[in-house]
Amino acid sequence: MLKILDGRVVRDKIMADLKKTVGTFKVVPNLAIIKIGDNPDSAVYVKNKISFAKKIDVNAYVVYFPPGEITQEVLLAEIEKLNKDDAVNGIIIQSPLPEPLNWAEAVEAVVPEKDVDGLTAVNVKKLLGNDLSGFVPATARGVLSLLNYYEIPIKGKKVVVMGRSALVGKPVANLMQNSGATVTVCHSKTVNPEKETREADILIVAIGQPELVGADYVQVGQVVIDVGITSVINADGTKKVLGDVDFESVKNIVSAISPVPGGVGPMTVASLFQNLVEAVERKNRQDILSV
Repeated sequence: MLKILDGRVVRDKIMADLKKTVGTFKVVPNLAIIKIGDNPDSAVYVKNKISFAKKIDVNAYVVYFPPGEITQEVLLAEIEKLNKDDAVNGIIIQSPLPEPLNWAEAVEAVVPEKDVDGLTAVNVKKLLGNDLSGFVPATARGVLSLLNYYEIPIKGKKVVVMGRSALVGKPVANLMQNSGATVTVCHSKTVNPEKETREADILIVAIGQPELVGADYVQVGQVVIDVGITSVINADGTKKVLGDVDFESVKNIVSAISPVPGGVGPMTVASLFQNLVEAVERKNRQDILSV
């Protein structure tokens, strides 16, 4: 029988745990979200983050700049201001940034201890070295939490990751290796990717191509994590959200799958706030040690 890996269930569990932890803090954690422009998808993501923050008694606020009214220098100066603000525990740069702004440079300007997206070179290096003192990118952490919650073994298993982006594919692959899996990464240059994916015990798909992965990519009993999320417009003008996996064509083959929506998406937001709460805990420990 097919098992649905429902991220909303896991998110709610994480939310309850975080709310309890935040209740023990002497100060309210603060997350600064730098948002430039009015990209509609970004607006939805920011709204979800602020909604989650309120539910765990955290303050998340937007530092907004209209498109075309900010230079790279001004953006970096704002990041530096937030870096120096002791009341700010986490900083994220909401992507995408409008041209000619450089998103990668902006991300790197965030101090590692406030980089709750886990994207600075320092935190990437820590992930590569399995150093738990860094922050793991939220989507990758969410994938791991989803697998762990449903007690799906990773150690000793063959994991195939489709996609090698710095935001998802690479950190997911690194995290799976750190968890004891043998990992293969497939990408646009991979020859016969269907052969590779069919050999996996766990298939993680993060390629941004709606419903590309069908029955010929999977094998009986496989666990599939669908990270992809793409909004498409139906013929009647309504909007529909699709994953990278063709759910209908694989549901009678695989043993477990994360749905879209409702799978990895909720986990990403929850994992971001796990990182934020850990940032506060680390700062509190450092403050105690420095007294």
